[in-house]
Amino acid sequence: MSLSILSDHGPRARGMVPMPGGAAAGIGLARGRVHEFRGPSRVALAVQVMAECRGPVLWITPGWQAERIYPDGVATFADPSRLICARARRVEDILWAMEEGLRSGAVPLVVAEMPAAPGLTPVRRLQLAAEAGAEAAHHAGRGIVPLGVMLTGGEEGAAGVESRWRMAPLPSESSLLEERGAMWRLERERARGAGPAAWVLRREGGRAVMEGAAGRPPPYGCSSGRGACGPGAAPRGGAGGDGGGGGVNPALRVFFGARGLRPGCCAARGGGR
Repeated sequence: MSLSILSDHGPRARGMVPMPGGAAAGIGLARGRVHEFRGPSRVALAVQVMAECRGPVLWITPGWQAERIYPDGVATFADPSRLICARARRVEDILWAMEEGLRSGAVPLVVAEMPAAPGLTPVRRLQLAAEAGAEAAHHAGRGIVPLGVMLTGGEEGAAGVESRWRMAPLPSESSLLEERGAMWRLERERARGAGPAAWVLRREGGRAVMEGAAGRPPPYGCSSGRGACGPGAAPRGGAGGDGGGGGVNPALRVFFGARGLRPGCCAARGGGR
C-alpha cells in the first residue's frame, strides 16, 4: 500500500471550535461531532459559538414556534447575514434537515432547536452524518469540518452526544456609575475526555471572557430548560425585570427589540410578529 493512499484515507485532525472566551484554555467543541446546549440561555450560547467560526450557518427551528431569530440581536455577537434559516413542521423533519446539512459538509455549523432531547438512535445517525460531512468537506477541498449543535428543552439531556453544556443568566454587575456587559453561568455537564466544570462567561468590550466559577451558587434558581429565571421573570413576549442590574444593558435589549423581555434569559430572539 503506497504512502499516498495511507495519507489520503488515514486519520486527519479535525480541530475544534473554541467556546466563547475559552480559546486560550483549549476549551471548545470537537468538529465532526454533535454537541448539545441546554438551559435558558442556550440560544445565546449558540450565537456566541457562531461568532467563533467562519462561513455560513444552517439554523433549523420548529415551524410551530412563534419566535424567530432576531438579526439585530445576533449582530451583537456575529454577522447575521451568515444565517441560513430553515423551519420544519415536525421533529422528524428537524432531525432530517440537520442530518442532511451535516452530511453535505457544505456548512461549517449546523444548529437545530428541538423541544426535547432526541433518542439515542437519531443522535447516532447525526454523529455518523457529521463524520461523513468531515470526509465530504475534505474531498471538496473546503477544509472546514462541520460542527453540529442541538439546542434542547425538556428535563433530560440527549444520550450519545459528544458533549453537553448548560448556560443560564447571572445578575448583572452594572451600577449607576458603571455599566458592564452580560453575564452567564456556563456549565460543561459531560464531555468525552473531560469532566464536569463551570465558568462565569461575561462580555467585556465586545469580547467574551471566561472565568472559573467554583462554588458559585446557581443563577436565579433557573429551572431546567424552561426559560424560567426566578422571581419576576416574564414569559416570552411579556414585560420583565432588568436582570438584577438596576437597568437593562443596551447590548441585551437588542436581543428582543422593543418587546421588553428579561435580558439574557432566552437569547437573541425577536417575536413572531
